[in-house]
Amino acid sequence: MALDRNPPVLRRGEDGEGSVQVHQAPDMKIEGAKVFSVYGKGGIGKSTTSSNLSAAFSMLGKRVLQIGCDPKHDSTFTLTGHLQPTVIDILKEVDFHPEELRPEDFMTEGFNGVQCVEAGGPPAGTGCGGYVVGQTVKLLKQHHMLEDTDVVIFDVLGDVVCGGFAAPLQHADRAVIVTANDFDSIYAMNRIIAAVQAKSKNYNVRLAGCIANRSLDTDEVDRFCDVVGFKRIAHMPDIDAVRRSRLKKKTLFEMPDEEDIVMARKEYIRLADVLFAGTEPLAPAPLADRDIFELLGFD
Repeated sequence: MALDRNPPVLRRGEDGEGSVQVHQAPDMKIEGAKVFSVYGKGGIGKSTTSSNLSAAFSMLGKRVLQIGCDPKHDSTFTLTGHLQPTVIDILKEVDFHPEELRPEDFMTEGFNGVQCVEAGGPPAGTGCGGYVVGQTVKLLKQHHMLEDTDVVIFDVLGDVVCGGFAAPLQHADRAVIVTANDFDSIYAMNRIIAAVQAKSKNYNVRLAGCIANRSLDTDEVDRFCDVVGFKRIAHMPDIDAVRRSRLKKKTLFEMPDEEDIVMARKEYIRLADVLFAGTEPLAPAPLADRDIFELLGFD
């Protein structure tokens, strides 16, 4: 295996008491592009949101790179029409000698020129997701794939449960949380807010706001945001066109011009425009578990 001259460094406590974080080498910083990390409860629609947001950025004329950070490697399939191999699997094939790879070995051009990469992840129960993210960014920089990019979107799996899966926050300018108008989703959002706030002590990442996804109403999301000092920046209703678009392996921008689809496209375009223009850096105060239970729970 080739020697990694810039390995990630394991440090304790810098992002909060008891924390163990994987810190990337300083020269791995992504320069020039605006970088967003998308988080949320498992199954809430992060990949759908990320892909349609990438498509929206591209429709605004931006050069976009989406990086899926999930062993399932299904973040970008609506942009490309297929599941592509992961960076880690491809590196294994060349015994971790990245100089033997070409960009087309690990990157696929998707809808409207969006560049798509699937970082993948370690096998279940082993390894560290932070290492995978670090190796992916390193590979992209070695092949100069970030130099002509306006927007980078990290689509990150599930809740933030460890320093490894919080690693994209080390590269991001803004973190966006996908939620729904229900207790479990908002409960997960509260924990993600705490993770981003911890990372913001040592990195430039700040919270942009949340997207209420697959929800008819937003009253519970808005009530939570009012209490903690957060902000809802978009609302995507629960429409069947999203389900159908995934079955067809397409973004909403490739679907027929139905009323619901046109409305959803406009919301994604509006959101992309807002994010690229720059959002106010938010610093909400996450609630203790008992307090959020009292806020959202029912007697």
